[in-house]
Amino acid sequence: MKPRFLLRLLPWLLLGFIVFATLSSLEMRPRISHSAHFERFTAFWLLGFLFAAFHPRRIGTVLLFVAGVAVGLELVQLVSADRHARLGDLLVKIAGGVCGVLLCWLTLRVLPGFRSLLARMT
Repeated sequence: MKPRFLLRLLPWLLLGFIVFATLSSLEMRPRISHSAHFERFTAFWLLGFLFAAFHPRRIGTVLLFVAGVAVGLELVQLVSADRHARLGDLLVKIAGGVCGVLLCWLTLRVLPGFRSLLARMT
């Protein structure tokens, strides 16, 4: 596979991992920290950053997409027997996604080298 294809696949792989981590049973859920809010924020921060990096001209769409993923995952947890949906969890996920998208947007504006690097990758 070409490296460009793998890089463009990266945000989708992360999304798949987030879906797995969010909807799997608590015993199967991967943990990287003692703070679940830190994990949620970081995962959605990275998701927002990666999607914004590969779609820099669609920042608004990326913001809506990341927020929609967060809302969708919380709604799916409402019907899951062993998971729970909480407004606080949703807000942390949305905040992380928004911060990731905005940091990428700001990086693209301030660092022209980052923009040219992304252009070569995509």
